[in-house]
Amino acid sequence: MDLKAVNAYIEKVERSEKKVLSSAKGKLKVGVDLGTAYIVIVVLDEKDHPVACEKRAARVLRDGVVVDFMGAQQIVGELKATLESRIGRELTQCAIAMPAGTESSTKTHIYVAESAGFEVIRVLDEPSAANALYRISNGVIVDIGGGTTGLAVFRDGDVMRVVDEATGGVHLTLVLSGNMGVPFEEAERIKMDRSNHKKIFPIIKPVVEKMASIVRNHIDTNETEVLYLCGGTCCMTGIEKVFQAQVGIPVILPSNPFLVTPIGIAMNCFAEQNQTESSTVTS
Repeated sequence: MDLKAVNAYIEKVERSEKKVLSSAKGKLKVGVDLGTAYIVIVVLDEKDHPVACEKRAARVLRDGVVVDFMGAQQIVGELKATLESRIGRELTQCAIAMPAGTESSTKTHIYVAESAGFEVIRVLDEPSAANALYRISNGVIVDIGGGTTGLAVFRDGDVMRVVDEATGGVHLTLVLSGNMGVPFEEAERIKMDRSNHKKIFPIIKPVVEKMASIVRNHIDTNETEVLYLCGGTCCMTGIEKVFQAQVGIPVILPSNPFLVTPIGIAMNCFAEQNQTESSTVTS
């Protein structure tokens, strides 16, 4: 993986939250990421150039499962409308992704997107979606979101195994809330502020170690050379050091792991193009 190129690409997507970066002509590739903590929509052009991105904090999912259908529908619809206004055209199709082990809820995720006006043309697992950006052939991608920790084992570019466990950023917030004696919302605000990370990391470190042990128990470290992290919870400063110490193999972490999966979902909206001429990450 070309980490420098990946970081530069992610930075472009970050900029697209404030400014439309590419002409919205031709086919558009849209990724809708229904997360436990955030809902994100990323729009790319057919060559994978970032066009625009919108996100909003949400509490409409729990452990990857929609628990507030109307709330999820409303947020997706509003983000879609905002993007359409920004780029000046309608968004009609999208791809979505599911945490592994939540396949029984796929129809609900599809219904959320469809009720907001999308046609869902692709459904992926989250770690595999992330690999559209990482483009690794061998290794393990670990996606730690708000409610789940998922991993995908890759061999020669193929997914050999996908695993998901119900632990993520929400659990870090719950530990902070109890330890500090503050409401969940306040603990979440404290966690999201990077200036607090050094102070709070000793409190949440045991939970991070548990996440790392889950990953270690699901992989063969004799056959795995590198772990690649992504997901919003991986924005916690120092998390990669804990994983490397617990698992015992090198760990790669991009500058903003939060956007990796939403970007990968969008890249897979027209999958038959994505693997040939479309990708611009390393060009």
